[in-house]
Amino acid sequence: MIIETEEDLNKLLKIGGIVADTLVYMKQKAEPGMTTLELDELGNQFLNRFGARSAPKLTYNFPGYTCISINHHIAHGIPSQTKMQKGDIINIDVSAELDSYFADTGGTFTLAEVNPHYERLCQATIEAMYAGIKAAKSDEKISSIGRAIQKTAKKYNYTIIENLGSHGVGKSLHEEPTFIASVFEEKEKRTLKKGTVITVEPFISNGSHFAKESKDGWTLYISKNHRAAQFEHSIVVTDNEPLILTKPTGNSFF
Repeated sequence: MIIETEEDLNKLLKIGGIVADTLVYMKQKAEPGMTTLELDELGNQFLNRFGARSAPKLTYNFPGYTCISINHHIAHGIPSQTKMQKGDIINIDVSAELDSYFADTGGTFTLAEVNPHYERLCQATIEAMYAGIKAAKSDEKISSIGRAIQKTAKKYNYTIIENLGSHGVGKSLHEEPTFIASVFEEKEKRTLKKGTVITVEPFISNGSHFAKESKDGWTLYISKNHRAAQFEHSIVVTDNEPLILTKPTGNSFF
């Protein structure tokens, strides 16, 4: 969507803060031995406090309220009886709707211990996300986002999951502009318009380039020998620094 009124912006900021706070809350509550289904229910209860509804369930009838992915499963993981273990690298993606406005965020962390390899991967992905955000200015080519992300990944000698990208958001979970690549695509001629609401969400890996879909029809995975991190903000494109919608009201995830 393109923001047209002050009400648009205020409502996006409200749902943006809710999903950001939900993400922080879920990270704080995650512990070894807990199932992803239990963690998902905690996320749903948090959303319910504010009257927000799970966007993937609302939009796609996703079998969960949030997406929780572990280790080489990197996206769209279905909450289940799988128990999280100390040292797992976990991705949580939270998107929700309130008053017909949508926001989307996500982050990756290692459960209950510090793994320097995973920490470096996460830090590189955070840096790549913010580089992509900084590149998202009005009248710039959409490809500038992928160029900035790719440059950062290359600096760390990491790869990019090329078939996962960012997207428009706002009045629905996925809308125009559709698939925004996290790599530079010379053929990409679309430009960003002032007020456009998009996500910036790179998936950076220590070796994989593409994700595959599991038999469950949802979960995306890479090689068992590799890992990936994803961090995501919903933003509004401006003439200068983009406005980040998904900032938590308290402690920050990233």
